[in-house]
Amino acid sequence: MSNVKTYVRPMGSWWLRNPFYRWYMVRESSCVVITAYAVVLLCGLLRLAQGRLAFDAWRESLASPWAIGFHLVALPLVAYHTWTWFKVMPKTLPFISIAGHRLADRTIIVSGVVAAIAASILVFLAVFMNVPRVSP
Repeated sequence: MSNVKTYVRPMGSWWLRNPFYRWYMVRESSCVVITAYAVVLLCGLLRLAQGRLAFDAWRESLASPWAIGFHLVALPLVAYHTWTWFKVMPKTLPFISIAGHRLADRTIIVSGVVAAIAASILVFLAVFMNVPRVSP
């Protein structure tokens, strides 16, 4: 019985051998940075609830080199994560047909990206263009 050898699956860097798995692991590990960014935003919301001085102190802390570095790392990771979710969108939607023809995946992805950009521009215009400026 002691001569029987069991199969031990190799673990560790299996995902490094295939580019698909490599990018998959980058997307999945980007969730850690996205979670940290959500915590930063929640801290800002907490400071906003505590008053103007607390909120201004939080905003000043975002000007530190560490915070700027974190944001420089977070931006491409969040952008990549978002792009991969747009690419998954056609696979999760039910088939959309127009005039008896199935809508192409590329059309769905492009329309989702355009809708997100348009919504972002509208929110930017609504928030930053219509807010009266109060001098300190």
